[in-house]
Amino acid sequence: MKVSIHNPRGMGAILTDGATRFRVWAPHADRVAVVGEFNEWDAGKHPLERGEDGVWSIEVPGAHAGQQYQFEIRNGDKRLRKNDAYARQIHAEKATSVIYDDGTYKWTSPELAMPPWNELVLYELHVGTFDSQGGRRDGSGNFDKVIARLPYLKSLGINALQVMPLMAFPSERSWGYSLTNPFSVEPSYGGPDGLKKLVDVAHALGIALIIDVVINHFGPDNLDLWQYDGWSENGKGGIYFYNDQRAWTPWGENRPDFGRGEVRQYLRDSALLWLEEFRFDGLRMDATLFIRNSRGEENRPECDLPEGWTLMQWINDEVERFFPGRLLIAEDLQRSEWITKPVSEGGLGYHMQWDPAFCYPVRQNVIAVADESRSMRDVAHAIEFTYNNEPSQRVIYSDSHDQDANGQSRLPQQVDPNDPEGYFARKRSSLAAGLVLTSPGVPMLFEGQEFLESGWFRAETSLDWGKLRTHSGINRLYRDLVHLRRNLFGVTRGLMGRSVHLHHFNEQDKILGFHRWDQGGARDDVIVLACFANREIERDYRVGFPRGGRWLIRFNSDWKGYSRDFHDVGSPGGAIDAAPEPRDGFGFSATVRIPAYGLLILSQDEAGPTVESQPDSPQEVA
Repeated sequence: MKVSIHNPRGMGAILTDGATRFRVWAPHADRVAVVGEFNEWDAGKHPLERGEDGVWSIEVPGAHAGQQYQFEIRNGDKRLRKNDAYARQIHAEKATSVIYDDGTYKWTSPELAMPPWNELVLYELHVGTFDSQGGRRDGSGNFDKVIARLPYLKSLGINALQVMPLMAFPSERSWGYSLTNPFSVEPSYGGPDGLKKLVDVAHALGIALIIDVVINHFGPDNLDLWQYDGWSENGKGGIYFYNDQRAWTPWGENRPDFGRGEVRQYLRDSALLWLEEFRFDGLRMDATLFIRNSRGEENRPECDLPEGWTLMQWINDEVERFFPGRLLIAEDLQRSEWITKPVSEGGLGYHMQWDPAFCYPVRQNVIAVADESRSMRDVAHAIEFTYNNEPSQRVIYSDSHDQDANGQSRLPQQVDPNDPEGYFARKRSSLAAGLVLTSPGVPMLFEGQEFLESGWFRAETSLDWGKLRTHSGINRLYRDLVHLRRNLFGVTRGLMGRSVHLHHFNEQDKILGFHRWDQGGARDDVIVLACFANREIERDYRVGFPRGGRWLIRFNSDWKGYSRDFHDVGSPGGAIDAAPEPRDGFGFSATVRIPAYGLLILSQDEAGPTVESQPDSPQEVA
């Protein structure tokens, strides 16, 4: 019998020589039988033998890959037909378990070496809505349609995809968070071999894949795990779930029992499956707050779930043990440094976490209707914020599936509900994207953001790929930003550095300037200037620079090449000369023109003179 890292107990249906070994946990069952195509679905032919640990097992000669099966579980007068909790494949039409041969897919590319974290640019993607055809917009995307767009994503500069959950779900369309079969790939997307092909092709193109994993709840609809072996208390979920007040989640009374050994093993196994068999490069753990707290309220210690905390520590330790180098991301959204502290120090051991300290203030300040309502102090804090003094521990973004749904819409629509493709929507959403791709942290884009998709995110509606042509200039803007962020032009290495110094702060005119660097020097030191007001800053506006000499404008979000109605205030290729006139704590400064709702990126080809002077905080301009 094959024993794997992700399934050390050999649970589910495991192929052996000419047979299949079935194992299922049902501690309260009186009798368990396996039924399927191999025995005409006759519960009398293959009863399982009970073990001391409540695990039932049998080996069935002749049962082979591709055949459908289920377990018939009897508990008193109850006779239940249940899918295998460890089912590796679900039949698309009949929703039954399918015996799966994990050796059928032949990999063609080697496993990918994850890019250094400071070089990552993530792209959040939902397979069902990422439809490459651009015709039917009904949310019927699949793995092949994503594969068709991988060369486009590579040309955009994306080197890591963060895919929303891919596990089997009960409805026709879903975000994926209502999963019912944690070990099975959604059949409408292309099943397990289709997913392996996606990973294979992406790796051949140098693109890493991170999968969204959900263990804070299951279901709630059509959930085989519910009262799996007929037992439950208080009318709740039975052996896989809490059966008291801890069962509550925002998605139903369906929280797994994090304190029960068999359930902890199940959740651990379901997470490691994606790393071992599907060769994913990392995990993004959904809503970790609801794993560690029963009500999602940190300020109520009586609601803490210590067993949820230790479960996440164990899973992350197991990933580090068996799959070193794989990435672990948490969606916790509570700004807690303990999420990304090492397990050895009492933390949860995630490498990164989605950062609301960046997203919320940046989003709010580009959405605000009146310029005087924008707070440069809030934006400055968003740029400088870190966890444990490590910028790479935060994932920064202006759009995501959460921000662009749940009563909100995509950022261009939020900026201008009446004209989400108009001038102000384009200018201010591009300003937000510029901050995402120039601030310290790991930047993330959301599907369609780069060609001005509007409306709100829905599983029933695919991306409008026609906008890739309509807004080709905006798409180029994003491509240029991503390439500069990854230093693919060789002139902005500082954007991959961990250092930032917000040196220029002007609340009155709504201008910020910050210095990014890695080692410093030519093609490394970067100055970013951002304007949050609807007026052009004239030529006599002076800003400090860390060294003298010529500075080249590598990016200008107001360039007419991005949109014909932009004003071209300071076009790409333009240059300014920093003279030895102290400003903003630097020994050099230059006059610049900054476009309305615009962002500039500057660096040098040749290092100029320096002065050892740099303050701890920005000087506010009157």
